[in-house]
Amino acid sequence: MQGIPGFVPRVLRDGEVGLFRADDRVFDAMLDGWKAQMLARGLTTQTIEGRCGTLRRFQVFGGKFPWTWQAVDLDDYMAERRSGAKPISLNTLRSDSNAIAMFCSYVSSPTYGWIEFCEKTFGDVPAQISFEWNTPRHTTDDAVPPGRRAFTQKELQSIFDYMDDLVDREHAAGSKRWLPALRDSIAFKLCYAYGLRRREVSMLDVHDFGPNPHVPAYGEFGAVTIRWAKGTAGSGPRRRTVLTVPEFEWVVDLLKFWIHEGGRGLFPTAERSAALWPSERADRITLGSLGDSFAAARDAVGLPKELGLHCLRHSYITHLIEAGYDPAFVQTQAGHAYASVTSVYTSVGDDFKQKTIQKMIARRIARPEEARTDG
Repeated sequence: MQGIPGFVPRVLRDGEVGLFRADDRVFDAMLDGWKAQMLARGLTTQTIEGRCGTLRRFQVFGGKFPWTWQAVDLDDYMAERRSGAKPISLNTLRSDSNAIAMFCSYVSSPTYGWIEFCEKTFGDVPAQISFEWNTPRHTTDDAVPPGRRAFTQKELQSIFDYMDDLVDREHAAGSKRWLPALRDSIAFKLCYAYGLRRREVSMLDVHDFGPNPHVPAYGEFGAVTIRWAKGTAGSGPRRRTVLTVPEFEWVVDLLKFWIHEGGRGLFPTAERSAALWPSERADRITLGSLGDSFAAARDAVGLPKELGLHCLRHSYITHLIEAGYDPAFVQTQAGHAYASVTSVYTSVGDDFKQKTIQKMIARRIARPEEARTDG
């Protein structure tokens, strides 16, 4: 047990703690042990320091130490943070409460020895003080603003048509802007065809694509490896592979054109790196420029401002579900850790709902005996 990262440090187990400022020494040792545990989990230094800072602020606020903390202490702290002169956002509140909950889980776990140590030293033990009824809801419960949804097929077509027309107009006018417009147009379509986040699509390199041995017709574009996928809190980016699916197989020809037939290679910076989306002066486009370009196209066709670039990802997930793909497959393609997150991203259209209910009615009519026994 003593070899477990985060176990009670030897200096506190073998020595006498009843020294000057014993409370502070033990609290510091707890934080050091928690750091070791988080490092062993592969969390980033920035995340670890941020969480430890939250715990120090919480301790200073109440003037108490973990072995005397109670749920009411967390209530008071969170209420103060939300109602002070500069109220924190719900995301920050959620982050703080998560950090405190994780620390309490660490110090109250028998695995790490703090319960036994604190009972012997202080006559009290640390316990969990964060519960469902005194902490913000999980991010999946309110992750999507009410106005953000999947694009309809008609809306998508209007944006893509606008971008194609923009390329033609700029090229016909002899403007240099036609090439960035072409790049952005193809980037938006690829973002939709693979359900990618903005960072994921902007960080793609030309060698991130590869064949799918089960679908040789797609050649070198049967799958794409996402190297900068969103990770869990503090873990840094993860990797996942997204397969090219028949509903979006048109992206194969777009990629062939962009990489091999005179799209990407026209940028003077293309030879300097493997970035899939070079810019006029830099090796790679920025997140902001891609988002701004999409917002301009959206505004030009008169769509609501809530429909940003990320809604292409919503559209991908929704349209795969409407096409009949297994939700578990869609979850894997999207890189969601939980099915509940995928469901939040899904906003199936009225046509799909009506077709589904009609299929169920037809199924009942075809099997009347089964319908009666079900009741």
